[in-house]
Amino acid sequence: MGYRVGPGVGASASGRGLARRRRRRWVRITAFGVTALLVVAGGVGWAVYAKLSGNITADEAAAAELARYDKERPTSLVKDARNILLIGSDSRAGTDNARYGRDSGTERSDTAILLHLSGGRGSATAVSLPRDLMVDLPGCRRPDGSRSAPRFAMFNQAFQLGGSACTIRTVEKLTDIRVDHHVVVDFHGFKKMVDAVDGVEVCLREPIDDRAAKLRLPAGRVTLNGEQALGYVRARKTLGDGSDTERMERQQRFLGALVNKVRSNDVLLNPAKLYPVLDAATSSLTTDPELASLRGLYELVRGLRDIPMEQVQFLTVPRESYTYDANRDQLVEPAAERLFERLRTDAPVVVEGNGPRSSAPLRLADTRDGSYGDSHPGPYRRPSVTVSPPPTFRGNTAAEDTCE
Repeated sequence: MGYRVGPGVGASASGRGLARRRRRRWVRITAFGVTALLVVAGGVGWAVYAKLSGNITADEAAAAELARYDKERPTSLVKDARNILLIGSDSRAGTDNARYGRDSGTERSDTAILLHLSGGRGSATAVSLPRDLMVDLPGCRRPDGSRSAPRFAMFNQAFQLGGSACTIRTVEKLTDIRVDHHVVVDFHGFKKMVDAVDGVEVCLREPIDDRAAKLRLPAGRVTLNGEQALGYVRARKTLGDGSDTERMERQQRFLGALVNKVRSNDVLLNPAKLYPVLDAATSSLTTDPELASLRGLYELVRGLRDIPMEQVQFLTVPRESYTYDANRDQLVEPAAERLFERLRTDAPVVVEGNGPRSSAPLRLADTRDGSYGDSHPGPYRRPSVTVSPPPTFRGNTAAEDTCE
């Protein structure tokens, strides 16, 4: 005997089936939407990556020239430590740079900084090299393909003669430090970087009225935009004592303030803030081929965000007036060599401002039983061992407030 389905049972089953079909349809639609969103997001991400990487110019000519002289270049002594030469170009080429003077067809390096990143990324030390330093320049390949003869001349002539490759070889010859990477930035790129972080605050001890630098600023705390910052770090004769040494110290304090601004403004953790900074940082940038992509730059700097601000240090190589020309510089020895040796071997570098510093040696009385101290009464005490503290260099850190 058959069974009859009660009233409403078939309709209920039909309703459940319809509901299941609708859910499956919505799942398919949602999945398609998510997939489409991921594709679009991936496309946008790739477009952003491609744009930022495309901002960077690979310095293939320098790479080829350095490869030619690879056997005579210093050897890297410490694994994972990196030395990057930062070069500020005074090129007037292009619309944005032409306003700062006539394009003579040659570039000079207004600024040269050797940045040492310790192997464990526990510290970063930036050493300014005076542009007027008298050095031995190697024979270099000129832009027209000819080669210059070796000569004894001002440091900034290296860039004028043979660009970044000549400058790198000159630095390596001077310091015996292997330059792993180099970055060249011009006026336009520098200004964009400052504007991208909404300006950088500095402390002015007295008002500035410099027509040549187009600067007119009050004393005290002042936030500089890109144009003002460029004038501030480039001005020389009308600020302070007019020396290049003071200008380098001003550049170092500004860079410290810039690092502080980027770190304290949550730029590295906020994509909305990070993109314009990256766009500005990569614009008008020329680097060695290994760094000439967003990935290359990221691999280099990813560990820098964990460096304590007091371990981001700035100093000028020990220098003095050149013996035969007071308008030129020469290294102070053996202080300069001590600094270069510490960078070569990745040893700690200690910087201090203008305050008093201790020069007393550290005394360790070594005893046979492993104890230390002049008060040890045992009969087997060895003679005291005098250990000199690490040399201290004049400079500052990114943690310092120049207004205090």
